Amino acid sequence: MFRLETEVDKERHRLLSKRLQEENVAASAGLRALLATPAEHEVPLEVWALDRDGALAGGLTGRTWAYWLHVDLLWVDARHRGSGLGSRLLAEAERTARAERACTRSRLETWDFQAPQFYRKHGYEEIGRVEDYPPGVTEFILTKRLA
Repeated sequence: MFRLETEVDKERHRLLSKRLQEENVAASAGLRALLATPAEHEVPLEVWALDRDGALAGGLTGRTWAYWLHVDLLWVDARHRGSGLGSRLLAEAERTARAERACTRSRLETWDFQAPQFYRKHGYEEIGRVEDYPPGVTEFILTKRLA
């Protein structure tokens, strides 16, 4: 007999994550090969653009893991859109991931009303999409090889 609970439990979450990671590593030669390499651990990567007054004009947050850059967020203030700032933020994140963390690929998700064309212009290719996520919106999954 089992009792199912739906409460948030940080300790159980950590235990579940640890046990799943152990089983994943045991089952995957690729994951075992990452052990004891610089790419074994997820590392945050952030690029900030500040205006003359030090205010946030734009930024990119992401992380690197397993020789991949994962772009989580990229935003440019409306006053600076069209200036190339978004391209500069993305290029700097890719450069850092490639040069300092040996990343060979990049991935991200974006919604249809956000920036799929922007990323395609920068060499990203669609590898998947999720329709109606959230309702009425299409999410695109894009990747790029970092040369």
